[in-house]
Amino acid sequence: MTRTPFVFAFVTALGLLPFALHAQTNPPAQRPPARRGPESTREFLGLGTPPDPQAAERGSKLYSANCGFCHGAKATGGDTGPDLVRSTVVLHDEKGNLIGPVVHDGRPSRGMPAFAAFTPDQLRDVAEFLHLRVELAANRGTYKIGDIVTGNAAAGERYFNSEGGCRGCHSPTGDLAHVGSRLSPPDLQQAFLYPESRSLSGASEPLPAVVKVTLNSGQQLTGHLRSLDEFHAVFTDDQGEFHSVALDANTRVDVEDKMTAHRQLLDKYTDADMHNLTAYLVTLK
Repeated sequence: MTRTPFVFAFVTALGLLPFALHAQTNPPAQRPPARRGPESTREFLGLGTPPDPQAAERGSKLYSANCGFCHGAKATGGDTGPDLVRSTVVLHDEKGNLIGPVVHDGRPSRGMPAFAAFTPDQLRDVAEFLHLRVELAANRGTYKIGDIVTGNAAAGERYFNSEGGCRGCHSPTGDLAHVGSRLSPPDLQQAFLYPESRSLSGASEPLPAVVKVTLNSGQQLTGHLRSLDEFHAVFTDDQGEFHSVALDANTRVDVEDKMTAHRQLLDKYTDADMHNLTAYLVTLK
């Protein structure tokens, strides 16, 4: 049984037939689809003029070689440097007018060195890179640091085996075997420039320093150092047991820290040394 006559009569009785026919012949207009993607996100956040991609690419190389080991490969913060993506200096900057002086003069009171050798154009390039990182942080996974492997691998190998002194602690066929496959180039560079951030072995944290505490009684305690000041030595032994030893004038403390050589090299690296060593380590597949 069909109900069409009844429905037609009901609609006619209510005087709704013209509206029903109009709805069938003229469907409501559809809204245009919402814009998606990085550009719409940038407009939504009110970020203004997009950064120059060529300048940002140049700035990425400067940043990776000079800033990444403190502020992280993606400028989101490291062990000693703050997150620059959320920095008010970066967010309020226009073409390097705020970022430039900070990078050029440094902030010695906060442990940030000056980069007085940077030209005004280089400072603007670094600023453009940071502005690009701010925008792309809202679209996670859409951006990768540009290629920083610009050095000479053969020169890096010579540095590794001679003046760098790396061969004394590391082996390309031992602890560094396949390191070029385990770590990305930015992480590789960060690992040897600032070893506290991560280990070249691929572990999230490097092995802590080894401490040996000789008590007044002659007893010796050894373990992996956690903290040391003039009052206490805190460490864990090979069994994982936690120790906090009170120190006095007669307590002897010996620390073996294999990261010391890395820290000393920070004052000696040239830009060429850093890029060449990175290029060599990348070849250790």
